Amino acid sequence: MEYEETNIKGVWILTPKVFNDNRGYFFEAWKKSDFEAHVGKVDFIQDNESKSSYGVLRGLHYQKGEFSQAKLVRVIKGKVLDVAVDLRQSSPTFGKYVMVELSEDNKRQLFIPRGFAHGFLVLSQEAVFTYKVDNIYAPAHEASIRWNDPQIGINWPIDQKDVVTSPKDLEGKDFKDADFFE
Repeated sequence: MEYEETNIKGVWILTPKVFNDNRGYFFEAWKKSDFEAHVGKVDFIQDNESKSSYGVLRGLHYQKGEFSQAKLVRVIKGKVLDVAVDLRQSSPTFGKYVMVELSEDNKRQLFIPRGFAHGFLVLSQEAVFTYKVDNIYAPAHEASIRWNDPQIGINWPIDQKDVVTSPKDLEGKDFKDADFFE
């Protein structure tokens, strides 16, 4: 596995070594000792999976306080643009974001530490998205920032009229009104 830290400290792109032959392919999707040697210790407790169609935008989600979550995300089928927004006020990259294409072809993963909002846009006809988390889902502590907040200024490569999102995500806060981390 190749580990590359992005321009936002703590956010990592993981690219596996894929072994292809006439039967298909094989790769290690996650190896605890390898991950800890590069990124650090994270106690993942749950794996989640979603399936979405073209134009679905999920996010920008996060959990507040002690219920914040680190995530290791990847795409099993299809292609998405994955985004992590730094909500750590003490960070020199506070309010900045990382955008990475994750797909079944490139098999990349993105590690997002606690203190970030996260979202993704489906670019393929269909996408199966999976992720590990290090904390429980706590509905009373979840929050959302509008995916098209002008202060963050994410350059989503889709016309806004073609975005499919949930009513909850449409009610996301403006960045300036979000709950931030230290």
